[in-house]
Amino acid sequence: MPTPCFHASVEGAQHGAKSLADFLAYAKRSGAAGAQPSNYMLQGPKGFKSAKEIKQAFTKAKLKLDGISAHCAFWVHTTAWTGSPTIRPFIPADVAKKSPGEIEQWAEDYTLRLMDLAAELGVKIMPMFWGTAFGWEMASGYPWGFWAGGDYDFLKEGTERFVTKTAKLRQHANSLGMYLAHEIHPGTAAMCADDFNVLVKACDGDKCLAVNADPSHCWEGESFETRFLSVGSRVYACHVKNFVIRPNIPLRMMDGNWPKRAMQFVDIGSGDLNMTRYVELLIHIGYPQRYCQVMGTKTAPLIVEAESAYRDLDATSANGIAYVRDNLCFPVAGGSFEDGMGA
Repeated sequence: MPTPCFHASVEGAQHGAKSLADFLAYAKRSGAAGAQPSNYMLQGPKGFKSAKEIKQAFTKAKLKLDGISAHCAFWVHTTAWTGSPTIRPFIPADVAKKSPGEIEQWAEDYTLRLMDLAAELGVKIMPMFWGTAFGWEMASGYPWGFWAGGDYDFLKEGTERFVTKTAKLRQHANSLGMYLAHEIHPGTAAMCADDFNVLVKACDGDKCLAVNADPSHCWEGESFETRFLSVGSRVYACHVKNFVIRPNIPLRMMDGNWPKRAMQFVDIGSGDLNMTRYVELLIHIGYPQRYCQVMGTKTAPLIVEAESAYRDLDATSANGIAYVRDNLCFPVAGGSFEDGMGA
């Protein structure tokens, strides 16, 4: 009988109030087969927990370790140069008082150590996203970022900045055989597939530049099919997440009250996106085979990152895990459905 190529898993960043043990217990209780803790869950009183301690926690919970969510740390590293206060929630208070250059150095040291820990744990795919290497004007997506003046060219400067600032991290990732899976996302160094391909070209096709597929960030014109077909060979990780677009409300508005916003993250089964088609696309572009080959596993994780402005977070994630387990971890066809015709 054919076996599924996926298993249900859950991302830990939204559950940051939980300890590693509490998060794993929650994931297991909710029906997940694996979990992807955030880097914060792996921290102890004096740095990172030991690889042995982390492995024991997963063994006790009877869960697969499906990677480490390192989005915040990498984003801080490539954003610190802007001097933006938006990095402060993701770094220690004493570090936040330092200069942009010192914060960047701290973030570089931190992510290098995090990669070393991941390698010790046998994790070779790290979901993350690069920060605003091109500056906030470019991140706005509005034309003033592209009006190259006589003394500036944000696109050229940003490309050079990305190559330079990420060089040490990319070199270390390659030395560990690790893939840094950027989540194409608003406000990062690559907000669409074309942006990501620009980074790859600028870095001479660097092997470690990978993609963490997430369809829930395809809400400004680029469908998830268009996006992930364009970068398909570099998709090494994924999120499963859904949204709705409320009609006649501006997508970009200066109001952080989620219930008022046009784009709403919702329960995985009830949004505008067809998640079965998304998972079929992941199979089409080779994500599960790629993941299993790199990680040495039999199945690849479908990482639930369910959020809602209305439903309780734990309930939303548990609902998402159940949906993925029951609807998306299906046996994969071994050949054409026409093979048996006329037999």
